[in-house]
Formats: sequence, C-alpha cells, structure tokens
Amino acid sequence: MTVSLDQIDLLEDTWSRAVPYDQFDVLREQAPVFWHDHPDYIGFWAVTRYDDVRAISRDHQTFSTELGSTFLADYDESALELVRMTLLNMDPPKHSRYRRLVSAGFTPKMIGRLVDHIDEKAAAIVDRIAERDEVEFVEEVAAELPLQVICEMIGVPDEDRHMVFDWSNRLVGGQDPDFRTSASDGEAAAAEIYAYCDVIVADRLANPRADIMTALVHAEVEADRLSTQELNMFFVLLCVAGNETTRNLLAHSLQALLERPEVTADLVAGIDDDALWSSTTEEFLRWGSAIHNFRRTATRDTEIAGQPIAAGEKVVIYYPAANTDPAHFTDPYTFDPRRTPNDHLTFGGGGAHFCLGANLARAEIKIMMREFLRRFPNVEAAGEHRRMRSDFVNGIKHLPVRLHA
Repeated sequence: MTVSLDQIDLLEDTWSRAVPYDQFDVLREQAPVFWHDHPDYIGFWAVTRYDDVRAISRDHQTFSTELGSTFLADYDESALELVRMTLLNMDPPKHSRYRRLVSAGFTPKMIGRLVDHIDEKAAAIVDRIAERDEVEFVEEVAAELPLQVICEMIGVPDEDRHMVFDWSNRLVGGQDPDFRTSASDGEAAAAEIYAYCDVIVADRLANPRADIMTALVHAEVEADRLSTQELNMFFVLLCVAGNETTRNLLAHSLQALLERPEVTADLVAGIDDDALWSSTTEEFLRWGSAIHNFRRTATRDTEIAGQPIAAGEKVVIYYPAANTDPAHFTDPYTFDPRRTPNDHLTFGGGGAHFCLGANLARAEIKIMMREFLRRFPNVEAAGEHRRMRSDFVNGIKHLPVRLHA
C-alpha cells in the first residue's frame, strides 16, 4: 500500500522497524524537500533526492553544521559550545585546521600499510568462532574488527576495548532502551570516557608513542595546545565513529547476503576475485548507509529544488534515500555486487565532511566479509535480526547466525 504524505514519519520508532524505503519513494517523487514536524524540537526539511543531498553536502557556506550541530535536537548555547568541539559540528576553516591533526593517519597510503595487519586480525576473529554452531554476529564479529583496529590506532590497550564498546553503545544508543538504562546514562557514559581519556592524555604527555592520541596531545592549533575538552571530544569521536559505523555496515552487509543466498553463492565462487570484492564492498556500503542522516542549518534564505528555505531552518539530508534514488541508480533495490559505477553517498556527498575513515572502513569491510565467507560459505540466519531505535544511526544490534548450515 502506497504511503501518503500525511503518513510520513522519519523518527526513531520507524527506523527501529525497517529502513523506510516506501516513504523515501513517495518523498522523492512528490515532495523531495518535505517539512517534517517533530514532537520535541523544531521541525526540519527532509531532503531525499541524490543530487540535492550531494549539493547540500558540498555547500558549507549555505548549509552549516556549526550553527546547530548535525543532529535533530535543539541545543542551548552552552551545549552547542561543547558539541562544536567535534569535527562533525565544525565548519571550515576551523574544521579544516582540526581535521588536519588526524587526517594523516587515515590516508590511502597509511591504510595500505595496515592491510596485512587487518587481515591477521580478521583471521583471528573467525578462528575464535570456527568450532561454534551459532554466534551473535554483531558483537562477536562485526564489532570486533573495527574496535580492535581503532583502539590500536588511538592507543587504547586491547584489554580495554570492551569498555569502548560499552561507551559507544550508551552514547549513540540513547533512544534505544537496550542501550540506555536511564535518562542520565548517556551523560554517565560521557563522564566515564572523558575520565579515561584524561588518563591516556597524561600518559602520552609523559610517554609519547606512535599513536593518534600522542599526535593530538602534542599538536598545536594556531600556536595553542588542544584543551582538555577538545582532547576529550576528539577521543570520543575517534572511538565511536571509528567502530560504531563500520560495525553496523558489516552487520548490514551480512544481513543483505542472508536474504540473498544466490548472491552469497556468487561471492563464494569468486572469493579470490579481487575486482569482484572491491565492487561488492561498494555495494555493501551503498546498501548499508550506516548513518540515516545529517542535519545542516541554513545560514541565509535560499531554496532547494524550488522550495524556499529560511535562514536558521534545519535541513536534514537522508543518505539511504539518496543511495536508492532511481534517477541515479539503475534498479536501486537490487543488490548488485558488480554495480559499476557506484558513487553512493554513504561517506557523505563530498565536501568538508567527507568521512575521515572512508579508506579504513572500506578495507575492514572487504577483508572481514571476505574472510567470513571464505570460512563459513554456508552461513544462514539463526533467528530474527533486531534494529537499533535511533533517528541517526542505522544500526543492527542483534544478528544471530548459524555458521555450518
């Protein structure tokens, strides 16, 4: 049954059930820039067409993250001061200066040096579960590889990685009752991770190492060292964005294959075909869209696709909608491992906020999914998957699988 415009609901309860592709189809066709009310905050313009999402992503002068953050919520000025300390909520030129502090660790050349090491970690992860009949894929596989890699890059000891996993869940899972036990739990998680970061910072000041936190502790922006709050926010961003998004992309990748055994068989047959696995990785990324949306705030009166937008209004760009726009992708709801070209917007539409960890995420997804299918070619679902309740993160929190069907 076709959804009508008065039935559009892009808030957290909808996402807990499924990606609302039926709503995106209607919006792209009938109202590509749609005013969406919100029960708790000021409403927003929902943007769903590929070309519009891409254009907004590249125009930070008209569509700012710094004016009102990347989230749907409204913040008072004191809260905004804090969230503006993260890269996500900075505009150039400030964003550019801070991004340069960490970008060297995520270049294609640097990630290329890590590939063999990531291979070893992926092999060890599947070794640990090889004799099991069933596993919880999200926690035991999808979470493990990006968590191990980013913790090592930042300088978090391996034995502490599960604390980072817990903090990540509580920080991004604030709308999901499985992750947030109380209204103050997110604040408690933030306090815990800040305190942990302060210990890391003190150690790196005294004992520099070859890791990202050492680089940040000793870095200067306009002749000033980063403040304690700035270091805390960098640490949170790297910990959470460095593991949460790739975890969910891996879970969506396997879920796509579980629903398409013919595609799984094709990939198993071509397990040594590197070109096939490169194109499949891009299709995993298009399909998974780890983040539902990012918000921008209009800096001036403007228009999008003929719709007037007033200065100060929220503009929310939806990546899963852009990634399934039939004006840009042939048969967008077909999972095609050989889709070429595949210029999805999962890492953003370009511009200042193109995902810092894109090269790392590509490597981790390609390596982990390939190794998993190499070892478990007959994997099948062992129960229903469960989605995260969130208006921001496209998360799968539970994905039980049978390894030896």
